[in-house]
Amino acid sequence: MSKDIRIAIIDKDKCNPKSCNYLCKRLCPGVRMGEDTIVIDEQRKLPTIDETLCTGCGICVNRCPQKAIKIVRIGVEFDKPIHQYDKNSFRIYSLPVLEKGYITGLIGRNGIGKTTALNILSGNLISNFGDYTNSKEKTLDNTIEFFRGKNIQKHFEDLKNKEINIAYKIQKVEDIPKAFDKKIISLLESINKNQDEINLIVKELNLEKIINKTPQEISGGELQKVAIAATLLKNSNIYFIDEYSTFLDIKQRFKIAKYLNKIISKDKSIILIEHDLAILDYLSDFVQVMFGSKNAYGACSNKKTTKKGINEFLDGFLKEENIRIREYELSFASSKDKTEVKKQEFISYPSFKKELGSFKLESDSGNVSCGEIIGIIGPNAIGKTTFIKLLSGNLKPDNTIKELNYKISYKPQYIDLDENKTVRELFHSKEINVEMFESELKGQLNLEDVFEQKVKELSGGELQKVAIAHCLAKNADIYLIDEPSAFLDIELRLIISNTIKNIINKTGKCAFIVDHDIMLLDAISDKMLLFEGEEGVFGKASKITNVEECFNKFLKTQDITFRQDPQTKRPRANKENSQKDQEQKKNNKYYYTL
Repeated sequence: MSKDIRIAIIDKDKCNPKSCNYLCKRLCPGVRMGEDTIVIDEQRKLPTIDETLCTGCGICVNRCPQKAIKIVRIGVEFDKPIHQYDKNSFRIYSLPVLEKGYITGLIGRNGIGKTTALNILSGNLISNFGDYTNSKEKTLDNTIEFFRGKNIQKHFEDLKNKEINIAYKIQKVEDIPKAFDKKIISLLESINKNQDEINLIVKELNLEKIINKTPQEISGGELQKVAIAATLLKNSNIYFIDEYSTFLDIKQRFKIAKYLNKIISKDKSIILIEHDLAILDYLSDFVQVMFGSKNAYGACSNKKTTKKGINEFLDGFLKEENIRIREYELSFASSKDKTEVKKQEFISYPSFKKELGSFKLESDSGNVSCGEIIGIIGPNAIGKTTFIKLLSGNLKPDNTIKELNYKISYKPQYIDLDENKTVRELFHSKEINVEMFESELKGQLNLEDVFEQKVKELSGGELQKVAIAHCLAKNADIYLIDEPSAFLDIELRLIISNTIKNIINKTGKCAFIVDHDIMLLDAISDKMLLFEGEEGVFGKASKITNVEECFNKFLKTQDITFRQDPQTKRPRANKENSQKDQEQKKNNKYYYTL
């Protein structure tokens, strides 16, 4: 492939020729000169772009009213695609390496081909090698022939001959209730008849209380654990695990990570896609970086050590491949490196109590200074969201306290924006600070790309991004943001983190952030609030304290230690019983040290 080749992408869900009468074709310089650079597919009534004729002038991209066109110049030389979905659509050029007896982590942005790669390796998707018109005629024989002479050939031969068994933990666990309506125990028994193995996984994942419920009756976190249990109960050689941390708290994430480490043996392997960098780092023996252009193309780096792979991804440059995957590095402003500056007190709240059914919450009083961000950490079902709702005024405490006369902007855990409005309409309401939106949010979060879409048409990550921006664009004294990292990739989590910090610093207001991503909480928090108690029964919010004290106390209860990477300043979870892990536990230093 020539280094000057361009990829043309047309988002068929966004493209609406009725509204523009094929403006892209009418404006294209190539078409005006008599070339078939853009033609109309008479069957679909949609435009198609000839990538060999496209000059990359950008006119169609900039003038498309639906923002449906993307022209990407590839500066890397590839062979033909391993798989392409359709004309002017996403394609993938290389696959991860399978390492027997190890856990391989995949790191990269959303829309870059990680799930596509897993689907090909698992046999759920048969490669078409760019011939998308005859995809149904392709078989594993074509794949074996394509990779002849390469190490990965053996994998596809074993897959064809059924000499290896595959287990796949899907990304969208919310789809499970659509496919299965019997009790959870029936689902597990349909996968594995060995009752001892079922009992073990049920105990390890704390599923005892829900095994006699149906998928329709349980929470997102419980669905995630059921999906993991179902995957691990399969007698398999290779486990493909696509984003297992979604909906789970820190305690659950690390408990499952420790269990995954236990099941690895010389004939069992795991390929893991994960956006929680602490989990990816903790679990992976090796890392491969997926790079390319979102929703346009993806490719995979060589195998790297975990530290090197993650650091090169954050730096934006793959050294061995000599490829720049991003024009900027992703940096951490770690709480360890922050200088304590005494600030004027901005808000205060009294101690309060709240009973919700059989659950009880108590909170100590608190004081927050101007420009401070308070990170909130603790297990699920311990009262964090209830606490946020009490601050927001959506819930009233049981003990009589004076009203909190502060202006609140609240991004709930379960987003409740008007799904029939377009994104543009959301940000054209009276409550929006237009200056703040234009200067701090619109460009930084690439919101123009989804401006004309209705809220109900957004993906999980797009919806999360829009909801955070909608919260931050309002004039408020307190910004309450519940689980901003959900459905976002690593890059977006850091961008969101920096955006929140910039707005709070500039306005001098304050924010409370609930999340389960240790990296995000470490990067964003000036101080922290720890929730303890018994899940689903009782929760206690302690006094606001410094980050180190809070993390140290919380991590001690999880029996996990963190160190700091000297290059990127990111927190790194120590391997269980490693020399560093034992040393820090001995010194009661669970929060990371240099």
